[in-house]
Amino acid sequence: MHELLDKPAIAPDTTAAAVEIRDLSFSYGSARALKDITLDIQKNEVTAFIGPSGCGKSTLLRCINRMNDEIIGTRVTQGEILVEGINIHHPSVDVVKLRRDVGMVFQKSNPFPSSIYENVAFGLRMRGERNKASIDQTVEESLKSAALWDEVKDRLHESALGLSGGQQQRLCIARTIAVKPLVVLMDEPCSALDPIATAKVEQLIWNLKQEYTFVIVTHNMQQAARVSDSTAFFFMGELVEFSETRRIFSNPRVRKTEEYITGRFG
Repeated sequence: MHELLDKPAIAPDTTAAAVEIRDLSFSYGSARALKDITLDIQKNEVTAFIGPSGCGKSTLLRCINRMNDEIIGTRVTQGEILVEGINIHHPSVDVVKLRRDVGMVFQKSNPFPSSIYENVAFGLRMRGERNKASIDQTVEESLKSAALWDEVKDRLHESALGLSGGQQQRLCIARTIAVKPLVVLMDEPCSALDPIATAKVEQLIWNLKQEYTFVIVTHNMQQAARVSDSTAFFFMGELVEFSETRRIFSNPRVRKTEEYITGRFG
């Protein structure tokens, strides 16, 4: 077991898409939440999941790092998810390491009740990093990447809970990228933020996609159009349409997609 834990959860396949979802169906108890979902999420792109409440988009997001495993009675009933070519349900995959490789930023910012520095250093310490100089460097680099360094560099050892909502969300992003994940999942990351903080997070996502692959769930059609390269529209647990964002918003092929993005339902 210790030998397995010393191995990375994901052994990247540079020829594969970042995430491949194949014929995936998922159930909460007897209720089928996802039905035969197939799509590829490309590396170094932002993919948006859109659709009305209860359509399955957040459920699918949480399947990608097996967060749904925490809910009793849930199960994948068919299909598979590959992250850089590796089946995430393979017995050799350690779920803790998977969730490091596939990080997640939640709807409500959730900084730990500790210092700004310790929030970012947490994942590094969890994976066994003990070199203070290395941790210091990574904390600084991560906060710079999250466009937060200049705002907090003089108070790194103050509580993260003293930051504004927008700063806390960027801190959560810094904490996520500190361990260099392969994929970053975001579930409505701006829904609790004001327009200025939202713009900062959106710019951050756009800048960071040079290094990371992002999957973002959003109810905000304008946000999906601004930040994503590809968009998937879900309805009643099914994938209705998936294409380049520009085409989805300018010339959708499916009438239900057009009705949703123009506000006729949802």
